[in-house]
Amino acid sequence: MYNVLIADDHAIVRSGIAYLIDKQPAFKVVGQTANGTDTYMCVEQKGIDILIMDLSMPPGESGLITTQRIHEHYPDVRIIILSMHEEQEYINKAMHNGAMSYVLKSSPDSEILRALTHVSNGENYIDENITLTKKDLNQINSDGVDVNLIGYRSLSNREREVFPLVALGYTNKEIAARLYISTKTVEAHKANIVRKLQLSTRADLVRYAIHHHLIDL
Repeated sequence: MYNVLIADDHAIVRSGIAYLIDKQPAFKVVGQTANGTDTYMCVEQKGIDILIMDLSMPPGESGLITTQRIHEHYPDVRIIILSMHEEQEYINKAMHNGAMSYVLKSSPDSEILRALTHVSNGENYIDENITLTKKDLNQINSDGVDVNLIGYRSLSNREREVFPLVALGYTNKEIAARLYISTKTVEAHKANIVRKLQLSTRADLVRYAIHHHLIDL
């Protein structure tokens, strides 16, 4: 039995996917989340085998970044992206960041089931309505690092959780309550973030986050 987590900012979408999956004998939905931060924390706390996740769950961390963080720290979690984004840039970046499958929301339910079957067998799966060229495959398999994100990559796991909440204007108290840490710890993380990214103000931080597609507004 594979434990499945569903992450989407629309409750009706989560319910529909959960209903579909729970009818499959080999899969069980054990959690639902509505944003990147909660998704990562759920992966931390539960034995998740497969994650089905949207890329756009505003306001909060970009699904592309959540995919990357989960793949880096929990590589055994098999990630299926279920998204309305059909642009090749999103598909290539998601797969490059560690997703095993990419399914379009405009596709029939059978595509989700095919994706579940393939990833449970350790195989990648791309929606049959998506065509990958040789150039796309090169981008997906590229080992290149965006030099403009070197500062961000130096952030600790907890700092990456704090980062989007700061950018979105949450207070220290609100961040502390959301992440179950003290306000003093939040202040320390914020100081480290500003220092590592070489930014001066929250406005600079917001511009940085938007420019690099680190948050969805």
